[in-house]
Amino acid sequence: MSFAFQRRRGTTSQHSSFTGLLAELTVDTDKDTVVVHDGSTAGGFPLSKQRNSVNAQSGTSYTLALTDADNVVTCTNAATVTVTINNSVFAAGDRIAVVQKGAGQVAFAAGAGVTIVSGGATAAAPKIRAQYSAAQVIAESASSFIIIGDIV
Repeated sequence: MSFAFQRRRGTTSQHSSFTGLLAELTVDTDKDTVVVHDGSTAGGFPLSKQRNSVNAQSGTSYTLALTDADNVVTCTNAATVTVTINNSVFAAGDRIAVVQKGAGQVAFAAGAGVTIVSGGATAAAPKIRAQYSAAQVIAESASSFIIIGDIV
């Protein structure tokens, strides 16, 4: 006798408002990862993926997407590259590594309703310091982000 065993599944957004039963496993279809629930925490606890993926960008502007969460974005343009962070895309705890591989300085910009803080000289609009340097974008909430790394 054969049978199919299926877990609940949903997007990252759907998971953020879902509280699973104690020890329930679900699948986050945006992040392609298993989420473990404890019966009380909305969103549960996503398990880490084995490998990060690299999203290579060659243009002068890029808006971070949900698929960038827990992954790496590289910027290779010779001119200034603006990386925009929009509201309600990421959940608390999501992290995105951004690497400046090209000569063009990478500058971060806040989309409507987004707050960025950093230790950079322009705290609300930090820039990566130099070619082959990197920064990490950390979501505190869907609209609040901290940027750390080799920034000015």
